[in-house]
Amino acid sequence: MSEPKLEVPAELRDLAEKTIDQAERAFGMFFEAANKSVAAIPNPGTEISKQALSFTEQNMRAAFEHARKLVHATDLQEALHIQSEFLRSQFTNAGEHMRQITGEVMSAAKDTMKPKF
Repeated sequence: MSEPKLEVPAELRDLAEKTIDQAERAFGMFFEAANKSVAAIPNPGTEISKQALSFTEQNMRAAFEHARKLVHATDLQEALHIQSEFLRSQFTNAGEHMRQITGEVMSAAKDTMKPKF
């Protein structure tokens, strides 16, 4: 028994793709403004804030790319494969991001414990 094809009209796929593009541009403007705000007010947590913003931006880019792939899925099997691939990469990235942020936090904590002479 073959997997049924996803019968999504081309117009609907085009609309979904345009919507993804618009959302991605809006998030791009948000991240640009957020990065400027973080850079404008330096404080001890600035580097960690920049890193967190960077990780969030990477995750959003991955989510937009994932949405684009899903829009073009032709059957349920392909959609499930795209979804599982995305989740696997996101779990891997989340672990790496947590490791990096933990390292930054530990480094910042050590710096604050050093005597200032």
